[in-house]
Amino acid sequence: MIRTFDEVIEKVKAFPEMKRCGVCMADEAAIGGALEAEKIGLATPVFIGDKEEILKILKEFGATKDYEIVHVDSPKEGAEKVVELVREGKLDFILKGHIETAVLMRAVVDKDKGLRTDRLISHMSFEQVPTYHKLITITDGGMCPYPNVDEKQQIIENAVDIYHKLGYECPKVACLSAIEKVNPKMQCTVDAGELKARNQRGEIKGCIVEGPISFDLAYSPNAAKIKEYESEVAGDPDILVAPDLHAGNILDKTFNFAAGGKMAGFIVGAKCLIVLTSRSASAEEKYLSIAMAALAHQ
Repeated sequence: MIRTFDEVIEKVKAFPEMKRCGVCMADEAAIGGALEAEKIGLATPVFIGDKEEILKILKEFGATKDYEIVHVDSPKEGAEKVVELVREGKLDFILKGHIETAVLMRAVVDKDKGLRTDRLISHMSFEQVPTYHKLITITDGGMCPYPNVDEKQQIIENAVDIYHKLGYECPKVACLSAIEKVNPKMQCTVDAGELKARNQRGEIKGCIVEGPISFDLAYSPNAAKIKEYESEVAGDPDILVAPDLHAGNILDKTFNFAAGGKMAGFIVGAKCLIVLTSRSASAEEKYLSIAMAALAHQ
């Protein structure tokens, strides 16, 4: 169990070598996060973008090291170049800079030159919240708008695979809804019930899936006790599966902005992890995301 991002950072700092992070279309925010990540021993950045502008920003940050910079003339070229460097084994994961997500992902999923696998691409966030006893993940709040039950299974499998790489033997998964009973008029409860059944049949492996389950029962052992709801997952989930992207995104930002949480996140399902943070993300969120990607990279 990982309780805090400080634990993540200490684990990554213990690696014999730092991972290599490709900063695609490096801007001030991404460069600041990457430099901080390197400073505390998380990853070595390779900057892709306008070389003159990158050198100017590095100078403003007071950086004196001779960093590797790959000059490109456009975001499209930058996306293609960072993907090429990953394919050549020169980068371990990607950090998105000043580039539209669609442009970057178009290069990632290119059938011939991209990083496509046979897995669904989904987003995972990791939250450190003062009212919770360990890091907790929300998925998917960034990639899949309205996943059906089969896509939700793949979202779960992506998240569980990452948790296994983080050292968890059997992560606990809560499929969220407004209620904890299957209601045919509420599709997310039907999906959640089916996902739990698939887990019990051994079709979703390496985890415990509960659902449908409301947020209060998933998050609070006291709420589960009051409502007499018994489950191994209640009050102790590692992974919260949102019914759709909108719910996941709102929950992410509620944890982060209203509950005093710290957040990290990345995209999974491609041949490398892609750190894709909000435009409003702080430098801290970027280097924490780099830390999580470095720890999860296998």
